[in-house]
Amino acid sequence: MTFRTGVRPDIAVLADDLTSAGDGAAPFRRAGHEARILFGVPEAPPERATGVTAVDLGSRMRDEEAAAARTERAARLFAGVGLLLKTVDSTLRGHVAAEVRAAWAGSRRRAVVVAPAFPAEGRVTVEGVQSVHGVPVHASDFARDPVHPVRCSDLTELFPEAVPAGPDEAAGLPGLVDDGRLVVWSARTDGDLDRLVAAVPRLADVLWVGSPGLAAALARRCVREEDGAPGVPEPALRPLVVVGSAHPVSRRQLAVLRRRADVRAAVVDGDRGAAERAVAALRGSPAPVLALHTPDERHAPSAAGVLAGSVAAAVRALAGGRAVDALVLTGGETASTAFRALGATGIRLADEPEPGVARGTLLGPLPLPVLVKAGGFGDDAALLRLSQLARQPLGSPLLPRHRRSHGRPPDRPRESPPDRPSVGRRERPLGLPHDRPLVRPLDDRPFDNRPFDDRPFNDRPFNGRLFDDRLFNDRLFDDRPLDPGACA
Repeated sequence: MTFRTGVRPDIAVLADDLTSAGDGAAPFRRAGHEARILFGVPEAPPERATGVTAVDLGSRMRDEEAAAARTERAARLFAGVGLLLKTVDSTLRGHVAAEVRAAWAGSRRRAVVVAPAFPAEGRVTVEGVQSVHGVPVHASDFARDPVHPVRCSDLTELFPEAVPAGPDEAAGLPGLVDDGRLVVWSARTDGDLDRLVAAVPRLADVLWVGSPGLAAALARRCVREEDGAPGVPEPALRPLVVVGSAHPVSRRQLAVLRRRADVRAAVVDGDRGAAERAVAALRGSPAPVLALHTPDERHAPSAAGVLAGSVAAAVRALAGGRAVDALVLTGGETASTAFRALGATGIRLADEPEPGVARGTLLGPLPLPVLVKAGGFGDDAALLRLSQLARQPLGSPLLPRHRRSHGRPPDRPRESPPDRPSVGRRERPLGLPHDRPLVRPLDDRPFDNRPFDDRPFNDRPFNGRLFDDRLFNDRLFDDRPLDPGACA
């Protein structure tokens, strides 16, 4: 990888929505890079020399022509970076072909490699066909997406000019890159993605196109030693979980969350005054975790914007009035609308606690801690775990490192967790894909052992400080160059 001088960052991620931006940047953050997400295309590249900048283009909700124009402009703006990643949805929602071609034209990269597999979430590419848990994406739940239903699973149909390749053809990749070809890469495992990245001598020659699986493989090649842990605010006293995605995965996660006795939920529909009613119901609740969600049924595209606006108004009222002090959101359009309603300009990323989940702090007048998850990601207990994580210090052992193989260097063996006593704890299995009980099982007790404070929430101290200015300085990227051998 060639390192450029000047003002441009080393790594840029161009995403069609907010969750995709977080998915693309988070693996690099875990690899030691400073990282942030910007809401919208900036007028000029950031003025710091190192790190990763992910841009939420907001193009998935636009028509194809507008999406392509915005993508090309952003690709031209970041054309000089050492590594350029154009993220796409791992189920091929959105204007995939149009945006990839626009990014190629704007970036002027020699070649394009399209590799949308995300094995950690069951999304694989076999002979150019994209599947989720063994079902071609055009026959899955994503085919019924109310805004962007998936009609095609075959990447060679989306890109007729493409050269199909896979792990067995890795030796021929340098020649295809030199010839300026568009390559569709099939991958069933993270190892297949690692072989792809290892086969390209110069990462800067390629416009990389993929989902979190490819981002993690690129990050594994560009590991950087960091000094110190990322700054994360004090644990939240009361997080707000916001569910705007209508995907069945998100709805099952919401159902698990709502069954908790210590969670109070309210729905925001399209009726006039719905946001005000939801705010009144939640603000008066003593529950330690609040949840705000749209109706369970899928809604027409024309109603999506209205619902997102109503949810954003409720989030602004609750967060601006300090009724909540952290946000857990699922659904890219909902999260983006809510953050803009709070006046935020971006997110400073801290880490990636689970595949497809970005944790960080809002950049703007209200620096709230946030966790953002794509709608179709995670098992049924994902929102419950994330709501608990928001109330725990960074590095808390509460969460199992669930399906994290995509972020582990390929030469590092999986470590067995240490034995921990569980005397006196009632364990309730959640059906998670691990063979050990949770360190702190999820049961019907409150989320922690602190005595419940029955004062009105707005009168309670936030552990002495709600927002610590020391954590949010202007030095988003430091000036040290990356190790020249790390991304060679």
